[in-house]
Amino acid sequence: MLPTHSKAMDRQQNNAPGFGPLIGNSSIMRKMYKQIEDVAPSDATVLVVGESGTGKELVARSVWENSPRTTKPLVAVNCGGIPASLLEAELFGHERGSFTGAHQRRAGYFEQADGGTLFLDEITEMPAPMQAVLLRALEEKCIRRVGGSEDIPVNVRVVAATNRDPHHAVRSGVLRQDLLYRLAVFPIDVPPLRDREGDVELLARHFVAQLNRDAKTDKKLSPRSLPILDTYDWPGNVRELRNAVHRAYILGPDEVEVVPATSTLHAAGQALTIPVGTTLASAQKDLILATLAHFRGDKQKTADMLGICLKTLYNRLQLYQGRTAARP
Repeated sequence: MLPTHSKAMDRQQNNAPGFGPLIGNSSIMRKMYKQIEDVAPSDATVLVVGESGTGKELVARSVWENSPRTTKPLVAVNCGGIPASLLEAELFGHERGSFTGAHQRRAGYFEQADGGTLFLDEITEMPAPMQAVLLRALEEKCIRRVGGSEDIPVNVRVVAATNRDPHHAVRSGVLRQDLLYRLAVFPIDVPPLRDREGDVELLARHFVAQLNRDAKTDKKLSPRSLPILDTYDWPGNVRELRNAVHRAYILGPDEVEVVPATSTLHAAGQALTIPVGTTLASAQKDLILATLAHFRGDKQKTADMLGICLKTLYNRLQLYQGRTAARP
């Protein structure tokens, strides 16, 4: 079961703009907040789709927090983290003696979430036979414990999530089409961090404030980090950004100077290798951003090292950002 309201309280204490536990003020995030507000009061099943690290579980929490079900539990289940042989018993519970090691009756996640919300993360990792059993439970609003003979009514609102394209998952045979229709009554797409204009710096400052509060320190986000934060693609999304800030916080005695740990280029000391098949445009972009990171955001040194004029560098950064880069 997830702890109640902890991340929402963090947001309120830091006065960071957002929605419940979600942080962000970009237009694309505000549209998502409106979707959550619209669907939360209902009992409709919700399918949250987004890349790894985008905050799908926080979207599920926001749906729960803004629903009439907040007095009952929010129970989270990672469908890919439970062995297939145990998944049915974990979801629906089991009777005593139903299998080796079942020494007593146990309520499953559906019963634990009765009256509340069940969050099924990575739903496409659920084995196909189990998807059929889940579909029946959702349609009939009742479950049967493993080894049991009676149907048990449950009042559960289901929010599911996946980091795959659900329609592609259906075409590839890893997700039942009828289950997709049942789960995606109200789909919510969580945008990747690279599409959230202005949110990277906002999130970085929020994470620094959290770390300061927890450790009773007063470190500041280094201004030299800002061009790197803006131009890096953050393939690991918010999770990667949070980890990068945490790492920089540990290393910096006074300032938090964030440098991404990963890139589409693979670094070995001062050398960079480009994977075979990388387009020239992508290789050029990665080289520019990696050099900028190496010089900790110093654009003049970056331009000098690359053998280009400063104006050319700013034009490239403007192209990568999709908006006007601040000029000196």
